[in-house]
Amino acid sequence: MTHPRHVRPADRTRQYWESTGAAHTFTHPLDPELLAAYLPTEGRVLDYGCGYGRLVLELTELGYRDVRGADPSAALIARGLADHPELRLTRMGEPALPFADASFDAALLFAVLTSAPDPVAQESAVAELARLVRPGGVVYVSDVPLQTDERSRDRYRAQEASTGTYGVFRIEDGGTFQHQPLERFHELFGRHGFAVAEERRDVTPTLDGHTDLRVQLIMRRTP
Repeated sequence: MTHPRHVRPADRTRQYWESTGAAHTFTHPLDPELLAAYLPTEGRVLDYGCGYGRLVLELTELGYRDVRGADPSAALIARGLADHPELRLTRMGEPALPFADASFDAALLFAVLTSAPDPVAQESAVAELARLVRPGGVVYVSDVPLQTDERSRDRYRAQEASTGTYGVFRIEDGGTFQHQPLERFHELFGRHGFAVAEERRDVTPTLDGHTDLRVQLIMRRTP
């Protein structure tokens, strides 16, 4: 048996979302008006990292006609289909999703980068979105950048020695997350052919009962 100290961070993250993490209620709210400004209801949309399909259901109820969700966690997909078997949810495989290039007009990426602190996983996710979203289409990102409040700074400093990175932290149930500077979001998407079309900031509840400043980005796929 592999000793827990020798489990790779990416494997630890996968194990978490197949166990304790799969019971969470996700908290980032969708801004329907922001999405509607870039995507009509007949548009094809993918929720990448959909969890249990919370936003897939919400978009369907808002009148979007072609909505799909994908997530690497079998436990989360099973939870979503048990509650709403009518949703089109797919478990992500390797190396890519079973959709053709440029299959979607838009994609959602809600708290995925925060929940996958491995930089290789982040690059892979955005590269896949660059394949799947048509030129001129958009990715609607909702995520939590590096925070500046005292509670967050204390947590970052207290855990930096064990995680190896300022901004990477663990919560009580074993999940590992990352808050990173906002410019890294811009750089990551820029490397894969996206440009910022709109940026908004507000406050969102967190999994552990607090609130964080979040950023919402509309990233347009350049031709």
